[in-house]
Amino acid sequence: MGKGAGIEKVLVTGSTGFIGKRLVAALQEKGFVVRVFLRNESVSEGLFPESVAVVRGGYHDRAALAAAVDGVQRIIHLAGVTKAADEAGFDSGNVYPVQQMLDAVKRHNPDLKRFLLVSSLAAAGPAHEGRVGVREGDTPLPVSAYGRSKLRGEEVCLKSAGSVPVTIVRPPAVYGPGDRDILQIFQMMQKGMLVSAGNASKQRFSMIYVDDLVAGIIDAACAEKAAGRIYYLAAPRPYSWENLIAAVKPAIGFSRLMRITLPRPLVYALGAILGAFGAITGTLPLINRDKANELVQDFWVCSPDRAAAELGFHAETSLEDGAAKTVAWYRDKGWM
Repeated sequence: MGKGAGIEKVLVTGSTGFIGKRLVAALQEKGFVVRVFLRNESVSEGLFPESVAVVRGGYHDRAALAAAVDGVQRIIHLAGVTKAADEAGFDSGNVYPVQQMLDAVKRHNPDLKRFLLVSSLAAAGPAHEGRVGVREGDTPLPVSAYGRSKLRGEEVCLKSAGSVPVTIVRPPAVYGPGDRDILQIFQMMQKGMLVSAGNASKQRFSMIYVDDLVAGIIDAACAEKAAGRIYYLAAPRPYSWENLIAAVKPAIGFSRLMRITLPRPLVYALGAILGAFGAITGTLPLINRDKANELVQDFWVCSPDRAAAELGFHAETSLEDGAAKTVAWYRDKGWM
């Protein structure tokens, strides 16, 4: 935590999401004064304590952005979209808001201590091997429209690094209480089935428990040496599907698990068909060809070494403990 953090004001975007709600709570626990920027249509009643200030507006609304950034010492930009119909849709959610927020900072808060952008491993793309994974100095090679838009958001951010102290963090798959993506996998396992795409026996992937990610975000937003830097925040080692099954089994309690692996050609075919149907109907399909290209990759793996060396960051939650906490939360909420 940075010096004087007890009296610092932090603006958080994307605060109503799975990660955002945990981030706001953690910031308050550490003594920060928290302000959130919400879309006009966002429902916030009962979501935050009264001590959290709310500014409403869109990223096209200069007056609202000015009110949001005014007087804060740090900004954590978590807002973004993971689903869109095309590249333009992804850019409107992952690039345009970054530019608008930074422009507002330059106009109304030139003494901002830090602008932290929460990006994604998808901006870098998959690794060539599954042991170490991609590092911050590697050339980004995103394989999806989502990843390309996150990378363009990073580029916008870094262009402002000369006038605004910026930091970028790239999480891999994030799981924990409130997440709906890993929920689908856990629900399948509860029914005794697991469907995966591509070469399941070869695949490795980095993950991080949500509270570990939140701690890393705060560390990166406050560390002086993090200005102008990019960090991967992930568990110390990558996992296989077998690792995930072994970790989740005690929490869910399934006795048998039927494994179904969809070959790459079939995944691409499903993506093409469902994507075309979505384009015709104007709906966002569960999978399109772009998403299929993400699903079949072998190594969604990244190295947390830089974050460990420069920030002292270490993801403390084991996969077993994280899975147990997540399943318990799902059951308490009636999701499983």
